[in-house]
Amino acid sequence: MITVENLSFSYRKSKHSVLHDFSLSLEKGRVYGLLGKNGAGKSTLLYLMSGLLTPKGGRVMFHDTDVRRRLPVTLRDMFLVPEEFDLPSVPLMSYVRLNSLFYPRFSKEDMMKYLHYFEMEMDINLGALSMGQKKKVFMSFALATNTSLLLMDEPTNGLDIPSKSQFRKFIASGMSEDKTIVISTHQVRDIDKSLDHVVVMDKSQVLLNESTTRITEKLLFTESEDRELAKNALFAAPSIQGNSLMLVNEHEEESDINLELLFNAILSSPEKLSQLFNSQN
Repeated sequence: MITVENLSFSYRKSKHSVLHDFSLSLEKGRVYGLLGKNGAGKSTLLYLMSGLLTPKGGRVMFHDTDVRRRLPVTLRDMFLVPEEFDLPSVPLMSYVRLNSLFYPRFSKEDMMKYLHYFEMEMDINLGALSMGQKKKVFMSFALATNTSLLLMDEPTNGLDIPSKSQFRKFIASGMSEDKTIVISTHQVRDIDKSLDHVVVMDKSQVLLNESTTRITEKLLFTESEDRELAKNALFAAPSIQGNSLMLVNEHEEESDINLELLFNAILSSPEKLSQLFNSQN
C-alpha cells in the first residue's frame, strides 16, 4: 500500500539527520504499531508519509503516487491525526458538514458509531470540549472518513483510563481489509491489544517488522519467580510477580505479547532478535 524508499530528512536548525536512507513497506489490512525511542523520528516519518514534510532524499509512494505531490487522489485517501491539534469553536455538525466533503467515503453513520464508543454524541460544540474530548471527536471523524491509510501520532495521550479501553474497541470496530492504520506511540500498554503488526525503528533502521502472530510464535512472554528461567531468558525485567520474561518459544506455547518487554529487548539486543526472526525454524 505505502512504500518508504531511502528516505532522508533533517530539520533546518538541526545539524543531525532525523532519518537517513530509511526504508519501510506497509501492507493493507493491518494495524501497525510504530515504536521507537524519543527522537527516533516516528512523528517525522508520519508527516513525511502524509506529504506534509519534504524529504531531503528518497520518496514515499502511496498507491504508486509520490505523496509529496499532494494530489487529490492521495489526499482524499489518507488522514493524519497529529499528537497536538486545534479544532474551531463550532458545532460538530458544522465541522462535519464542511470537512467531510473532502473525503468521498465519509460516513455519518460510522461517525456516530465511533462517537458512541467514547460515550459522545453529534450535537456538541467543539469549543466546549476538553482536549481529551476533542481527541475522541477528531479520531472518530478520522476513522469515519474511511480512507485507505490512517496515521495516528500518540492517539492515547490525554485520554483517561476508561477512554484508553474504549480506544481499543474503537480501533477494532473501524478496521477492514482495505484499511491500513499506523499508530505511533510511547504508550505501548495502551495499544498492545489493538495491533496485528509491530514495527520498531531506531537510528534510521527498522529493527523489527513482524506480525504479532509470528512474534508470539517465536517468543513466549510470561511472569515467573524462577531464577534459573530468568537466566535463560532472552530478556528479563523485574515485576511484582518476580520477573517479566521473554523466552524462545520452544514448545509452541500461547502467550499475550508484552510490547514493553519486546521493545526494551530489541533495543538491548537487536542482533539476537534479528537472528531469531530471520532463522528458518
